[in-house]
This record gives sequence, C-alpha cells and structure tokens, in this order.
Amino acid sequence: MNGLVIVNKPKGRTSRDVINDLNHLFNTKKIGHSGTLDPLASGVLVCLIGSYTKLVDLITAYDKEYIATIKLGIKTDTLDITGNVLEQKNFNITKKDIEKVFNSFPKQYLQTVPKYSAIKIKGKKLYEYARNKIDIDLPKKEVNIYLLELIDFKDDLITFKAHVSKGTYIRSLINDICTKLNTIGTMSDLVRIKQGNFSIDNSYTLEQISNNDYQLLNVKDFLYYPVIEIPNTLYKSIINGASIDNTFNIKDYVIFTYQDKDIAIYKKEDNLLKHYITL
Repeated sequence: MNGLVIVNKPKGRTSRDVINDLNHLFNTKKIGHSGTLDPLASGVLVCLIGSYTKLVDLITAYDKEYIATIKLGIKTDTLDITGNVLEQKNFNITKKDIEKVFNSFPKQYLQTVPKYSAIKIKGKKLYEYARNKIDIDLPKKEVNIYLLELIDFKDDLITFKAHVSKGTYIRSLINDICTKLNTIGTMSDLVRIKQGNFSIDNSYTLEQISNNDYQLLNVKDFLYYPVIEIPNTLYKSIINGASIDNTFNIKDYVIFTYQDKDIAIYKKEDNLLKHYITL
C-alpha cells in the first residue's frame, strides 16, 4: 500500500503513538510522518505509507500554520504548560501592546532551539542534556515568520495565528514574543491547522480511519508536477533509477507513469533528469 493520509492528531498523544496506531490499522510498519507534534499539540500530522515515506523530507520543508495560546505570567523549563515552573510574576499588558509586537516582529530571525527538543548536539539529543541537568549552548537557526495575527486576548491568555517556515519552534516563538512584551509566558495550547496545502479541514481522526472513513491520497493529488507516460524504450532505465536526457523539457520535478501506474519521480539537474524516488 502506498499513499498519504492527513491525520488530525489528538492532544495527549505523541506523534509516534499515532504512527503505531496506523501501523496496526494499515497492517504495515512502513509509515512515517513529516513533522513531529508535541503531545500537548493537536492537528495536522501528514502521514506517508509505503514508498511514499521517501517523500518525508520534501513535505517537511513546507510552511506551517498554527493556532497557539500563551498563558501569561508563568515560565517553565520546557516553554510549555507541561513543564516545571521556573518563575511566576504579574503582568500588565494591553491588546494594543500585543498588536504592536505582532506587527513589528521580525520576518526573519535567528531562533534559539528549546532545550527540550530532539535536535542532536555531539550525538545526544538536547532533551537528554536537559534531563541530566547538563548545561549546553543551545543552537540557533534562521526561521521566517510570515504572519502573526491576534485572535483573542482575555485574562491571562493570548490566542494567535502563526504562519511560519519549517523548523520554527512555536514554544520558542512564544518565549520571544513574551520577551518583546516585557513579560513571561508559556505555551498552553497548540493546533497545527496547515502544512503546505494539507489542511485540518481535510484531516481524519484515528477513529474515522479505523472505521474506513478517510481518503488516501495519491502522489498526483498533492504533488503538482507534470505527469508523463513513458514509452517502452525508457521503462527499464527508469525502474532501475538511471539518469536520462531531459527531452521532455522538465523545469523541476516530473512524475513518470507506465501503463497508467505511477513509476517514479525524477528531478532536473543540469541537462539531465535524475532519479528522485521510486513509487
């Protein structure tokens, strides 16, 4: 079985838990996802089955959209509400203050990776250092913030929409927003509503999938590349992953089919088409 399914990950489950459930439901171990969601978070988890797992890196690169909630006046070691409280203090901010920070927030900046994350330094994941109380310089990575939009501000909760580039940690973004507000806060809720063109509106719960109430997407449903039916003369070369001349004038990627079956995706490099994945 090959395909893609958009899962609406439930809050309280890990992304690995979801994959384990899908392994059972689809009776295959060959399933991956294109971007971890913390147990606290819910929403879009793009899951790929069979040979489509080779597309994980491609889909991971897509922008993401979130609805996030900040709880003001509290700071934790994990930068979310599940962590140990490090500090609590009163705050005095207005809706105007929040909108000013959102409107002036840098569109591109170096974001500090949270210490409770799976990024590896010297062969160990950052959360392993954190759990063992070992101090280490946290890496920074360049991220793009395309949109910050205030949805609601009531009492000690700020709810906002964020459209960000791949690799952006919303926990770190919230910490940086609070710094600019001259206060402290932590992430109390997170919903991923979009990854690329994959929307929560087109996602399925695990219950729906277990009841066969879902749609499994074909590669042509979500990768908008040219589709070319190959002649017999090219079939053996392409199924063996050989490079071929770009006689089709492909500008980027192409999906090759044979007898109406998806065979492979190729990518233009110089004047050649080179094997990307076999389908």
